[in-house]
Parts: sequence; structure tokens; C-alpha cells
Amino acid sequence: MRWSRATIVALCALGLAACEDVAISYRIEGMNHALVLERQQSLPWSEVKQAVVVSRLPQCQRKYPIAPDRAEMTPMKVYEAGDLLWALEQGGRWYLASTEDCRLQPWNEPNPQALGPLVGTFRHRDGVLVFEPESKPAS
Repeated sequence: MRWSRATIVALCALGLAACEDVAISYRIEGMNHALVLERQQSLPWSEVKQAVVVSRLPQCQRKYPIAPDRAEMTPMKVYEAGDLLWALEQGGRWYLASTEDCRLQPWNEPNPQALGPLVGTFRHRDGVLVFEPESKPAS
């Protein structure tokens, strides 16, 4: 059986259509102070690799791999947790991110009393990765 070039190209395009390579940021103070969620999926049936970039330029910027996710993204909530400290929660997994020295670590025993307000959520909205800020109550 011989495959035509058009058939091979169409099959390749179809196979890559479900792949993902995206990043979206929660800008804390302008473009230089942010938390960035990156998601990469090389094959439609593979898990989605994820990383968080903790950035406060020009002082520091570091990228940390976190637990993989499924293709249909599990939303990731972002909370204030102190001065230059953020708590991230995705599917029951917690992380603490410090933008003071650009560190990220798992938070195995989260303390609800240590959480400040929810600032927003990373999620897929209409097929696009977005950061949705939490609405602030009217004063």
C-alpha cells in the first residue's frame, strides 16, 4: 500500500492538532514580576507536562517542573500567602512560590489559615489558556 504525500501531511496535521505548547502569566506588578504557567503536550494521547516560572526581574527568574496534568486542564488557583509569597492549588496539589528569591516548592500540608485572598485562576476558557482574576468585592 502506498501513501500519497497529501495523506501523510493530513495525518500528521491531525495527530498534532490536539498537542499543546502554551504559557500564560499572572502579572503581579507589570511584566517583570509574574507567575507563569507553561503546558506542553507532544502527542495527543500523552500527559501534559507543566512548569511554573517564578519571575521578579531583574533580581531572579526560575522555571520549576510541577505534576503533569491531563489534556483537559485542571484549573489552578492562585492565592496571596504573604509578602511576595503565593500559594498555588491544582487538583489537590499545593505549591508555595516566593517571588522574593524565585523559589517554588510543594506544600504537602497546606494551612488554610496561611492563605490570603484568592487572586485568580489559570484555566482553559473556550480552548485557550487564560488567567482569570478574581472579582474584587465592591467597597
